[in-house]
Amino acid sequence: MLNNSKWISYPTQPNGFEAINLKRDFNVHNVKRATLKITSLGCYYAEINGRRVGDFILAPGCTSVKRVQMQTYDVTELLDTTNTIKVTLALDWFKGRINWRNSQEHPDWYQALICELELTLENGQKEYIYSDKSWLASMSKVTFADIYDGEHYDSLFEEKYVPCKEFDYPKEMIVNQQGEKIVENEILAPHKIFVTPKGETVIDFNQNLTGYFEFKVNAHKGDRISFSFAEVLDSDGNFYTENYRTAKSEFEYICAEGENTYKPRLTFYGFRYIRVNSFPCEITPEHIKAIVVHSDIKRTGYLNSSSPLLNKLFSNIIWGQKGNFLDIPTDCPQRDERMGWTGDAQVFVKTATYNYDVERFFEKWLRDMKLDQFENGALPHVVPQYWSNEKSSAAWGDAVTVCPYQIYLTYGNKKILKEMYPCMCKYVAFMGKDSTKKYLWTGGVHHFGDWLGLDAPAGSYKGSTRDDFIASVFYYYSTVLTIKTGRALGKNVEKYERLAENILKTIRKTFKEYKTQTEYVLALYFGIAEDKRATADGLAKMIKENGTRLQTGFVGTPYLLHALSQNGYVELAYDLLLQESYPSWLYSVKQGATTIWEHWDGVNDKGEFWSKDMNSFNHYAYGSVADWVYGVACGIKTVDEKPGFEEIIIAPTPTKKLDYLSAKLETRHGEITSAWYKEENGFRYEITTPVKATVIIDGVTYNVEKGSYVF
Repeated sequence: MLNNSKWISYPTQPNGFEAINLKRDFNVHNVKRATLKITSLGCYYAEINGRRVGDFILAPGCTSVKRVQMQTYDVTELLDTTNTIKVTLALDWFKGRINWRNSQEHPDWYQALICELELTLENGQKEYIYSDKSWLASMSKVTFADIYDGEHYDSLFEEKYVPCKEFDYPKEMIVNQQGEKIVENEILAPHKIFVTPKGETVIDFNQNLTGYFEFKVNAHKGDRISFSFAEVLDSDGNFYTENYRTAKSEFEYICAEGENTYKPRLTFYGFRYIRVNSFPCEITPEHIKAIVVHSDIKRTGYLNSSSPLLNKLFSNIIWGQKGNFLDIPTDCPQRDERMGWTGDAQVFVKTATYNYDVERFFEKWLRDMKLDQFENGALPHVVPQYWSNEKSSAAWGDAVTVCPYQIYLTYGNKKILKEMYPCMCKYVAFMGKDSTKKYLWTGGVHHFGDWLGLDAPAGSYKGSTRDDFIASVFYYYSTVLTIKTGRALGKNVEKYERLAENILKTIRKTFKEYKTQTEYVLALYFGIAEDKRATADGLAKMIKENGTRLQTGFVGTPYLLHALSQNGYVELAYDLLLQESYPSWLYSVKQGATTIWEHWDGVNDKGEFWSKDMNSFNHYAYGSVADWVYGVACGIKTVDEKPGFEEIIIAPTPTKKLDYLSAKLETRHGEITSAWYKEENGFRYEITTPVKATVIIDGVTYNVEKGSYVF
């Protein structure tokens, strides 16, 4: 791939986070078609004759350090007789602050470009322009660019070109584009511009988002523009950035004389508010707009209800997914993290596949997971593996089994199962070897536990649920998913069937009592509890004694409502969903949230922050509750034997606490709708199915063909 091209860069490594330019002038006549194949170490912004190539933001994307994606663009319309191709490169995911691992493993690698421009002439002949020593290099007007810290641009900087340098970097790491490109999706005008009690000018876009901005202003040469970014204001109404930790998240711009228009090219921000540190004049809404950026995924799922608060929660879940599905499923888009956390992804993946078409998005990320899996079978906490660890955490490493199987269920994608099955087997083997007791996963000191559970001991982020219990339950769960995957692929899974049976027996023998809400939840949801009735009653009692409030964290929360509704406590599940007091999903809504929070009380009712160092206000994991709304409240379920919604079950579970609830889901076979409406003597159900379906209404089963039905 790109066999005749060379990796090229600036002759010497930049001192810090400056971007570099690489350019080539060329003349051409009678071009019928022009195709550019390009990739880079570091993110690139490419232009031909001053016009942008493609619409891929932050290309070539975020991948394992073992590979880099190549993009192919039709650039025919950009060409003239005399041409200049110019590419600006920044370190970003390659060796920016975010990628500690690559900085350690490749200290001598620079940001670099490799490309090939194929010119097909009218007479059928072909000419090629390769990246090689004929190109020129310079430092860029982008004087600073980093994922965490933002971008600086100096319009007055003089770009002085010198011959570039060729580098012998491997080409084997280059692969064709696999994931969805990152693109600009929406534009938001300022909601208001105001002055804080501290006297600072702040722009409010009324929505926490991921992306950047574009400004236009008439200025004098040398005028300075400076912005800072924040998600929330403090209790006094002042600009607040402590939760960004060390991420500077800033923008600096030196103006040229006359009209200046600019938007960042080589970074992104997570923000609702922009503080105007300096601007050539009094800023107005006409000067600036926010641009929402995320992977090019298609919206497929919609939820609606009679409750405005619940509808706002649904909106917040969508915005949380958009803000964190930026080439990889990040935990948050604003602070000095923005990593592809495996635990967040696995608890949210079902909701993700219903809200959006994320098949290709997850295929690409799972292939990075496959590349980054350790030889011992462990999975890194984050993918790509920018942090070094060789021991998995339970419920985090299990993304290797959970995510591929859910992609299979939602889209019928057997290919990803085939690719990931060896990784599943290696991970199950790792869990067994990592344990101090056979048929359990015990003794680990590397588990996150029920992260951010509200029953955490003082000074701890981990809830009180026992690590060994969580780990052993997920050992069983991943083994079961490996069995299901093997069966779907026609594999002999007898050894895993025996293993699962022994794990289950040993868990039941070892953990006879459940001590926390999360332990009850996991025991019920994963089929651990032998006496489901008593276990469900115990969970319900704990919840009610806590004021009908949850205490669960990252591990327990995704399964909480399922555990209740599957065991006779549907109304209690609805009570938790509709609870408005802390802690609850609607508490943050009432506090003004526009995305999902990392903590149930990121901001409490006194305006106080939960913490400074770990308090994201755009953290999608708790948005996983939407899969209960789709799958239980509205009742849209897949069938394991007929994945991809080839056949479906629709079994809505209504409540008199709402006047109506509806779900609409676009599948590979067409649109499914399931809605129910409270009436004087019961409920009215309106259901549309694009395929054969089993509809269950009030315990009565109807086998229906494709069509629309009212019950």
